[in-house]
Amino acid sequence: MKVTSPFASRIPTDMKGNLSWRRSAMKRVLKDPDAAEYYLEACRRDPIFFLNGFGWTYDPRLSNPYVPFILYPFQRDGVLSILEAINNHDLLIEKSRDMGASWICIGSCGWCWRFMPGFSGLFVSRVEEYVDKPGNPKAMFWKLDCLLDHMPSWLLPIGYDDSCRSKLHILNPETGGVIDGESTTGNVARGDRRTVILLDEFAAVIDGHRVLSSTRDATNCRLFNSTPAGTNTAFFDMRQTGIARLRLHWSSHPVKARGLYTTDQDGKLKIINPEGYPDGYEPILDGKLRSPWYDKECTRTGSPQEIAQELDIDYLGSGFQYFNPAAINEMIRQHSRPPMLIGDLEYDDTTGDPLRFTEYAAGSLRLWCLLDGKGQPPIEHKYSSGIDVSAGTGASNSCIAGYDRTTNAKIFEYANSHVRPEQFAKQAVAIARFFGNAYMVWESGGPGRQFGSRVMELGYGNIHYRLTKEGISGRMSDMPGIVTTKEIKLQILGEYRAAVEKGELINYSRDAMNETLEYIFAPDGGIEHSKSCGKVDPSGARANHGDRVIADALAWHGMRAMGSSIVKETKEIQVGSLAWRNKMREEQRAHEDTNDGWKP
Repeated sequence: MKVTSPFASRIPTDMKGNLSWRRSAMKRVLKDPDAAEYYLEACRRDPIFFLNGFGWTYDPRLSNPYVPFILYPFQRDGVLSILEAINNHDLLIEKSRDMGASWICIGSCGWCWRFMPGFSGLFVSRVEEYVDKPGNPKAMFWKLDCLLDHMPSWLLPIGYDDSCRSKLHILNPETGGVIDGESTTGNVARGDRRTVILLDEFAAVIDGHRVLSSTRDATNCRLFNSTPAGTNTAFFDMRQTGIARLRLHWSSHPVKARGLYTTDQDGKLKIINPEGYPDGYEPILDGKLRSPWYDKECTRTGSPQEIAQELDIDYLGSGFQYFNPAAINEMIRQHSRPPMLIGDLEYDDTTGDPLRFTEYAAGSLRLWCLLDGKGQPPIEHKYSSGIDVSAGTGASNSCIAGYDRTTNAKIFEYANSHVRPEQFAKQAVAIARFFGNAYMVWESGGPGRQFGSRVMELGYGNIHYRLTKEGISGRMSDMPGIVTTKEIKLQILGEYRAAVEKGELINYSRDAMNETLEYIFAPDGGIEHSKSCGKVDPSGARANHGDRVIADALAWHGMRAMGSSIVKETKEIQVGSLAWRNKMREEQRAHEDTNDGWKP
């Protein structure tokens, strides 16, 4: 729907000027009833004129809570974006809190209900009391009632009275337009047909994916309005698609952005909006976009997660992440680098013996080491490889992560979403043999069973075993691989997380590090991946399920099982000290040994 705003510039947007204009308009209609037709037609043709001139809103923080609905510039643009989407395409509205997003959505739908013949809207929230409950300002219909109750009678539809308003329903008797309400059950709007469906605070909907399915064919336009609530939500999944987006960040608000500042490339203060920046103010130079208002709000919040969710529109930070983002970002900053080689390892399909490494830009195997003249890696070192096995259908990756026991650095990474478990076993064995018979640890549940059986058939012996009870005898026996129950997964990921935070390992893979940020605490106390989709993954997986992280964690578990010799950073030795003299003697003896005792 093409919507313009030809008349809104005639209405002042400062409070005093706006109230004066409204009084003048009311006096003019009282003196000349025909003037009502002029204002009515202007409202019909201009939704901004309609809201700025005759709309009212509610703010209980004020002494007089009912105030004129005067749109800020970002809200004005938001209304026009919403109306352009209605009956045309879906729109995702991601917002900081207290930006008036629900009000502009309801104001836009209210304008359509008033002036669009045959309009049919549906208001949806996670519980019914947030859709329509008398006396509850959080309810969407309460906001719509507030808008209509404060309008002059001549602006309301002809024939509109109390009979037009019932629970979860409002009728326009002049145009036949309706707005109904529902809570977000899995069958919301199924079999229905609507001009627009407004899904308020959609990130908080538990059964969001079923709601997406049930509403998809009911309308051409769904308005997904919400603050973020982590990445394990249908709201985040919709954001990962090509959906049109309206972003209402706090920095767009002229009051909250007073004194807006950030940090420049040199770590120094950069004032973006000098107006409102106090003299002598002590800024927080952490690289984020800030203002005195924002800084004050941060002191009132309970956690960084709350700041990320309510203010920053930060999906990762708002989801109670399992891995410490600061530690992950530091690992990326210090160590992230492209692989030295990318390609595939050819192998004997019968025995799983490696043949040769072939460089190939779209290959599945990445190496952070060089090969010698014979095409071999540094096999004098010992390696641990962690393996996460997928079904090989393209939905998620089968991954291998390999670490050098001497340096605790990641040396190789394999990711392929289209290799079946039996074939993947041959590839994994070939890579392990290529790296001097690396220690293999894999997740043995699900497709890991087929994988493990094939590894044993290939006669590979340097593998991780677990103890388990055998049949009714209750005897303990060794079984290959690891079954990752909730408790075991917590243990293995916890070991890996601690190693990252303490700097005990080095992971060069940016992809693997970024995947850690998508692990969140589950409601049952476990850990789960957000199953974010739409990521660009060179392996071709349709969805990223954090498979590299599981492989990394299993490899580190294998390092611990092997008795990893952790390389720690040594403190600087002061010249002339006893430790310095001992070190000089050791270096001299090493030099003499290298030169067969010959001294210059």
